[in-house]
Amino acid sequence: MHLDVTFLAPYLDQVPALAQAADQVGFDAFWVSETRYNPFLALTLAAEHSQRLFLGTAVAIAFARSPMVTAQTAWDLQRYSHGRFLLGLGTQVRAHIERRFGMPWDPPVPKLREYILALREIWASWQERRPVRFRGRFYTITLMTDFFNPGPIAHPRIPIYIAGVNRGLIRLAGQMADGFHVHPLHSVRYLREVLLPTLVEGLRDAGRSRREIALAATVLVVTGPNERERARARRFVRQQIAFYASTPSYRLVFDLHGWSAVAERLSRMAARGEWDEMASLITDEMLHTFAVDAAWDALPQALIQRYEGLLDRIALYYRFRPEAQEAWRAFYQTWRATLAQRYADAEP
Repeated sequence: MHLDVTFLAPYLDQVPALAQAADQVGFDAFWVSETRYNPFLALTLAAEHSQRLFLGTAVAIAFARSPMVTAQTAWDLQRYSHGRFLLGLGTQVRAHIERRFGMPWDPPVPKLREYILALREIWASWQERRPVRFRGRFYTITLMTDFFNPGPIAHPRIPIYIAGVNRGLIRLAGQMADGFHVHPLHSVRYLREVLLPTLVEGLRDAGRSRREIALAATVLVVTGPNERERARARRFVRQQIAFYASTPSYRLVFDLHGWSAVAERLSRMAARGEWDEMASLITDEMLHTFAVDAAWDALPQALIQRYEGLLDRIALYYRFRPEAQEAWRAFYQTWRATLAQRYADAEP
């Protein structure tokens, strides 16, 4: 398992210090989400201020951009980072695509499938210096003159991760993606009973093996250097679970555990703007189902015990501070030592 670091909304002037510190700690990848700011701009700075980190979007919103715009941005970042870029794409929900981005909404699974095919065709046309030829239901891209062709790069194979909760996107990932971003609102039962079997179906559709796709997740954690910080983290995680569970598109996870009525009530509360009150509906059982609750020095072992054999990449839904670099370096070293010991114990 790889240990990564995720940033929900880093402002650009914070990125150089974050990237340098993350690189020095030893993290394997540096992921940035598209929430308040543009993740591609942040990753450009991260590429400049790091040496070995892989750099990815977790996630960028596909349907807010044409495939050509995304292809060009990814190509530039792959060139600039010397092959360290990971393109993570998400569909978002209908309300955000139509009302926040002002873009048309179409069935997300077939549209994202076509989006990925279009990206790969555009990149191939640049690498091979040939015309682009893509015609689909949602996108038609057939014009690429030499003036607009950026030409080949040293690392043309850009891994594509997609994100989702429901079975359609999971199966699509198995069919054609290099990685899948598991939503933070997940449980071990969801991973075993829904995600992995559906992913295998997609892999079989395409004649692929499990080794050809990486499962990544930003994990909700309740932790901290002392009990006061853990109590604060516990309140925050309850709020995040309530926020995510209020979204109908993510209800599958709550339904699986028999908490559909709670999710429906959270949706009604969210519609009324009752954000502060929603966390009170998240019981201790729910908290421990969706989050890892452990002291800081015990957290690496708790994460590995929970996710070994289920996930390939893990990041913490917990703020990374460059000024706490030494604590994070100790955390990373404990993580690596714990993994090494488990692998040694597993050897015959």
